[in-house]
Amino acid sequence: MIPRDLNFNYKDIFLAPRLALSGKKIFLILKGNLAGYIAYFLFSYVALMTNGKDIENIVFKYGLYPCLFGNEANWYSWVIFSFGITIWLFALLLSNSGVSRILLKQLKGNDFFSGKDSLQFVYKHWQAIILTPITLLLIVALFLIVAFAFAFLGKVPLLGQLTFPLLYIFYFFGSGFTIITIFVFLNSIFHTPSVVSIYEEDTMGSVFQLYSTTLSQTWRILLYNILLILLMLISVEIFSWFCLNSIGLISIIFGNDFFMGDQFLLINNNALSVLLPINFLEIITYYKSLIFHNVFLESGIPVVFKTSLNFSDLGNISIVGNISSVLLSAVYFIIGLSIISYGISILCVGQSLMFIIFKKLSDDDNVILRSDEDDDHEDVIIQKKFESNFEKLSQSISNKKS
Repeated sequence: MIPRDLNFNYKDIFLAPRLALSGKKIFLILKGNLAGYIAYFLFSYVALMTNGKDIENIVFKYGLYPCLFGNEANWYSWVIFSFGITIWLFALLLSNSGVSRILLKQLKGNDFFSGKDSLQFVYKHWQAIILTPITLLLIVALFLIVAFAFAFLGKVPLLGQLTFPLLYIFYFFGSGFTIITIFVFLNSIFHTPSVVSIYEEDTMGSVFQLYSTTLSQTWRILLYNILLILLMLISVEIFSWFCLNSIGLISIIFGNDFFMGDQFLLINNNALSVLLPINFLEIITYYKSLIFHNVFLESGIPVVFKTSLNFSDLGNISIVGNISSVLLSAVYFIIGLSIISYGISILCVGQSLMFIIFKKLSDDDNVILRSDEDDDHEDVIIQKKFESNFEKLSQSISNKKS
């Protein structure tokens, strides 16, 4: 296995879109994304129902995209809704850790490290992946609780007025550390999968690495992430352009009167009406134009093969047509989720490359050359393959001689 040479600077971030465009990586994130979405979907519907809404009204108003924001809800409804978001986030953290592990093996020269192998690693280290951001959040909460306690002490007559100036320096340093920890916590959401999967740290080791990286590489984290986001926007736009044009070309061919004609258009429009309600489509179009206009890319790449959308003419459809529409909407949903998963894959690969760069710059530690817990197992596999091939070769030579 020949390790890949990196520049260990901003130039390596440009590798992220290409390295992220991998079936193994996108499929791994797609599975995590889909599992997280299902949990979010169920918890969101339960939250809306506990808020007094009828299931039929919820389906009619929200469809596949339930959300509690914009509603006046009880506290327990918000708790249930938050559980769905948290599970989705944890599912993405776990799948991103698998992608980081695959990337590390790829940079080491092992292109045969499978998604199943990465999931076995994630299963072994899932506690560190989940508990690292939780630990940082608990540290922030602890400091805020202590701050509230001392603030209540300040209400005590005479004692509070005397202790406030004497302890102010401790309040100042505690407040500064809390702000730093908030930044570290935000960074942990993106960096934890890389730290655990690449450096094989436990929870406390990951917390230490995140503090060390955030404090020593602050400006690089900001600048590299800005570059990564720009690359992600451009790459996802190109990827979605291919997907949309593929869908459009299918629509043009199958929608032709010589083939399925109106029957296809009816099934296609019903499927798209389930997947993309008018208000949801308008929101996507608005924010896409806003984002691309702000990065001086106007409204994205024009679509060549467009799909005709006519939600006002859905018409009467048969039972078979309804079944076809539901199945087609599921396919469209997976395609859309794949586009999102590619964007997340770019972010994950970019964060992993950043961590590798930062460790080289700060500690002169090339993690690509470090041995990891899989190396012995991989050496055994390679040795067995070599022995098997040598045995076959020897047998072949002996057969020829005989």
